[in-house]
Amino acid sequence: MDPMSSRLEILQGMLTQDPTNTFARYGLAMEFANQGDFAGAVTQFEALIAGKPDYCAAYFHGGQTLEKMGKPDEAGSLYRRGIEAATKAGDSHTRKELEGALAMLP
Repeated sequence: MDPMSSRLEILQGMLTQDPTNTFARYGLAMEFANQGDFAGAVTQFEALIAGKPDYCAAYFHGGQTLEKMGKPDEAGSLYRRGIEAATKAGDSHTRKELEGALAMLP
């Protein structure tokens, strides 16, 4: 069995058992992104954010994925939402990363 496929299956199985598992949702999003399934990754990042709006890393990696899809406007919107969430959460490190990513958009 392909190790990437088995990771996807494991993470999807974890989410089937517990759809609120943020670790599995984030892992699945990252695995989709690593395999080049950017649309699948964005869907998972958005689902993660919907369920846990203070999961600040999801905004950064979701925005990066949107950039890879050639969607800088959508990436900028996600970065701005992330900056707001990181500010509320007191996560200055992620806020700075998001601000930097936003500043680098075309």
